[in-house]
Amino acid sequence: MAALAAVAKKVWSARRLLVLVLTPLVLLPVIFALPPKEGRCLFVILLMAVYWCVEALPLAVTALLPVIFFPFMGILPSNKVCSQYFLDTHFLFLSGLIMASAIEEWNLHRRIALKVLMFVGIQPARLILGMMVTTSFLSMWLSNTASTAMMLPIANAILKSLFGQKEARKDLNREIEENAAAAQRNGLPTVPTEMQFFASTEDKDCPDEVEAPLDLQADSKKEEEYRKNIWKGFLISIPYSASIGGTATLTGTPPNLILLGQLNSFFPQCDLVNFGSWFIFAFPLMILFLLVGWLWISFLYGGITLRGWRKKKSEFRASAEDRARAVIREEFQNLGPIKFAEQAVFVLFCMFAILLFSRDPKFIPGWASFFTPGFLSDAVTGVSIVTILFFFPSQKPSLKWWFDFKAPNRETEPLLTWKKAQKTVPWNIILLLGGGFAMAKGCEESGLSSWIGGQLHLLENVSPMLAVLLITMVIAFFTEFASNTAATIIFLPVLAELAIRLRVNPLYMMIPGTVGCSYAFMLPVSTAPNSIAFASGHLMVKDMVRTGLLMNLMGILLLNLAINTWAQTIFQLGTFPDWASIHLANITALPPP
Repeated sequence: MAALAAVAKKVWSARRLLVLVLTPLVLLPVIFALPPKEGRCLFVILLMAVYWCVEALPLAVTALLPVIFFPFMGILPSNKVCSQYFLDTHFLFLSGLIMASAIEEWNLHRRIALKVLMFVGIQPARLILGMMVTTSFLSMWLSNTASTAMMLPIANAILKSLFGQKEARKDLNREIEENAAAAQRNGLPTVPTEMQFFASTEDKDCPDEVEAPLDLQADSKKEEEYRKNIWKGFLISIPYSASIGGTATLTGTPPNLILLGQLNSFFPQCDLVNFGSWFIFAFPLMILFLLVGWLWISFLYGGITLRGWRKKKSEFRASAEDRARAVIREEFQNLGPIKFAEQAVFVLFCMFAILLFSRDPKFIPGWASFFTPGFLSDAVTGVSIVTILFFFPSQKPSLKWWFDFKAPNRETEPLLTWKKAQKTVPWNIILLLGGGFAMAKGCEESGLSSWIGGQLHLLENVSPMLAVLLITMVIAFFTEFASNTAATIIFLPVLAELAIRLRVNPLYMMIPGTVGCSYAFMLPVSTAPNSIAFASGHLMVKDMVRTGLLMNLMGILLLNLAINTWAQTIFQLGTFPDWASIHLANITALPPP
């Protein structure tokens, strides 16, 4: 028995190597079961899917496999494969990341976060709402991981002022290391400056332990339970709202950009999805989901009950809330008056968002209509604005400097240096996007997408509305165990072909599939934000499962509501478009399987 246990441990320790070696052998029959080119392409896709799901290789390295396999197996020439790794969509994503770097560089995000928290109030349910609203807004522009890593220390500082208990006084430096490690395991950047700031001010922000008055000791168990619930509510609301907020903009999360890239590959004539049209669809959905999610989290952890509204607060809770209010106010005052650089970044950020939204919002002519049709894209807009960050001065210009010959002749620092931008850009995600686009191109060129369409004829009698509901459920639960980016890359080609078979607008299937990949709330391993929050040590897996299960179901229902109501008008989902008919003609031209 001991020998068997030892062997099992050896196998487990070598599991990634075993998967790496055995998976190609297991999938080898696929090459011979299908037509030659389609079989080879499916072999590569299934191999990548397995590697992504079990992380046998780093996600970005797996994304590079098409560069190796597609040319060797005669699926695509290398120039066509490699060109997929830096498309128009990549530049849009890169511009969003650079803008986020400038916001982080000048602490504009922390000023926004503290201002929102001051506005919403310090009652636990309101603070949870403030945390969710702030995190989701930041996640629309920053990465989900960066938003979570920035907001968690703020939440900890507030909680430690609310509850002067021993557990609340855990060493924050240990938590910083755990959060950073959790982010690094997911291959994503962290925001250590925020963590370090709150770690250095921990003693100042958090008063010494406050003992509950003697008359409250009888209720100590209730107070302890209340404190633990509030702590869990704060920590669990941050990663959830980061995942929800990322869906609201095209640049907010990689799956949205994968949708855009695969649409350009499968349906080049489809121009319905851009920054403006996506925002009009996804922002109301985000607001609805945040509201419902806040009510659910507050009901579980924040003390929202019918009795709670009528119950008078204890003196202990009232004094704790006063301390929290003082901490938030003090942190905001410590930021000092708003700097010229912060104002400049804020103006450029507003220009970035407004110009992307108004380029071609579909419901009215956008400013791009004044230029040659088809020449301008969201990428051009984004890169144009962020380029200004690299030469606009971070100090207020002065005319006196030109006439004062005694003034120091120092070069003006720009709002953002390339060195800083280079450090913060997650190049692994850019490679991951490229791998998805290369996979889509391989499916199209090899005829695999057409072959998949031919195998879906059994689903032609399924109601499209029921199909969307089932699809979002399957994808939302699949992405609990796999990267949301990898899940999007795997499912979107299949959804496109299923939509063609059902003779519905492909966007009707592909948009819910894309958004559903971001609705992963049940497990710590589901997303990097979940991992970071779980690494704090205050959450248990059962807490995330209990809260996340209903979050998943609510997200699926709200997503189906959105796609069957206001999305119908925005994306013209009620018709089978001409650009999809061309694709259908290619499928029906093939002989039946």
